[in-house]
Amino acid sequence: MPTPEDIKDWIEQNLPGSQVDISGDGRHFEAVVVYAGFEGKNRIQQQQMVYAALGDKMDEEIHALSMRTLTPQ
Repeated sequence: MPTPEDIKDWIEQNLPGSQVDISGDGRHFEAVVVYAGFEGKNRIQQQQMVYAALGDKMDEEIHALSMRTLTPQ
């Protein structure tokens, strides 16, 4: 079962320069992801980028993930 730190690491490795804050209970997680690469993308595209960063882990290890995606201010 992944920890919030595992998920943070997976996202940060695949979205270099991102700032990620994760909370959760081991099955359900909430993420706040700040990433300059989201600039010019709509919310759905931003979330797809996060899901892509997690790859197969989203299907195999993470039961539920809700997220807020932001660009740096």
